[in-house]
Amino acid sequence: MRLGTGIGWRPEIAEDVEGMTGIDWVEVVAENVCPGHLPASLLRLRERGVTVVPHGVALGLGGAERPDAGRLEALAERVTALGAPLVTEHIAFVRAGGPLSVSPRLEAGHLLPVPRTRDVLDVLCENVRITQDALPVPLAVENIAALFSWPGEEMTEGQFLYELADRTGVRLLVDVANLHTNHVNRGEDPARALAELPLEAVAYVHVAGGVERDGVWHDSHAHPVPRPVLDILTDLASRVSPPGVLLERDENFPGPGELERELASIREAVEKGATARARVAKGTGTAGSRAESVPGPDSCEPARQRLALAQTALLSALVAGTPVPEGFDRGRMAVQTRALAAKRADVVAKVAPELPVMLGEGYRAAFLAYAQARPRTEGYRRDALDFVEQLLLAGRPEDGRVRRELREWWLERSGPKPRSRRPAVRLARATRRVLLRR
Repeated sequence: MRLGTGIGWRPEIAEDVEGMTGIDWVEVVAENVCPGHLPASLLRLRERGVTVVPHGVALGLGGAERPDAGRLEALAERVTALGAPLVTEHIAFVRAGGPLSVSPRLEAGHLLPVPRTRDVLDVLCENVRITQDALPVPLAVENIAALFSWPGEEMTEGQFLYELADRTGVRLLVDVANLHTNHVNRGEDPARALAELPLEAVAYVHVAGGVERDGVWHDSHAHPVPRPVLDILTDLASRVSPPGVLLERDENFPGPGELERELASIREAVEKGATARARVAKGTGTAGSRAESVPGPDSCEPARQRLALAQTALLSALVAGTPVPEGFDRGRMAVQTRALAAKRADVVAKVAPELPVMLGEGYRAAFLAYAQARPRTEGYRRDALDFVEQLLLAGRPEDGRVRRELREWWLERSGPKPRSRRPAVRLARATRRVLLRR
């Protein structure tokens, strides 16, 4: 199936995407759309023949527990509503704790890497098979970016992905920006990863920008695509013709002109790789070296429990301040802890935009202090309510008028009869109150 050139659809750039020429398909975050109320922009794109692919971020295929039946059903509903030819998810864990580790459940709010071991491969293969059986279309899984490595890994990224595809038949979503991230942060060679991949299993490719701070590359999706990422894309295209290539942008959106220039650079990188591939003698293998295929056990329950304990200890260190497990780089763990807290603050600000308006410059510091003592165990809306509740219980902020406004905000959402469920109305009220204080 050929997808062509695409871009990640986001509400902030919906109008720009509709006006772009040469867009063959778009990808939408699955959890951000409701099957019964699809955005008008997506419906118009579909009417024009633009393919829409849902991209999941919350399934947690790399977690110790089997995929949640409710999440699988919701993902399948979105596939059907969008008329999608395939669906994608990540090779990552996003939560830990629960019955397998006999500990409270914790939410990361982020995609975290899994250890590349035989134990984990057995668990991941079973999770992928469960997911494939629950979905009406083929599944493709994405390699993620990581700030740290697990100790005691047994395979390279390419070998791990080869084994996964070989044992399950799952397709691969190759993110070349994540290969660059792992090169900077973990010293992994992107060319070796590409040489070890089963390139015939590639469903499509992600391309995105990032930023380097203090020697650490952050896969931000908020910056222009750098040259090293385009070079990796060219390398991939010199080995295989990618069925589709997609530009991701999640924040700090530029104008349509800049987005179209980035798409042009992506097309040029693919064409450059295709020219190089044409020079290579026919009959050359595309898959490179691979790990020896070892079938998984009939039951991987012991592996699940070991993974549950390891992931819970790691996530607890990242979000609850417990000691860092032995073998991990403490400096990188500290960077990841700060990144998770910052992302949590950003998401809560989007879910409850009235809070930064009412608290002003004090919002971020207050939320980060709260997050340090209260790991997230439920959704972001519950997180916002708990944050405000903790502020009020502590008699904060000092400004009595702001405190009263926060109390009213909290009552509107947690009281027996919420007064307004419309975000635009709530934000307008909060903004008007702040303006009146000046």
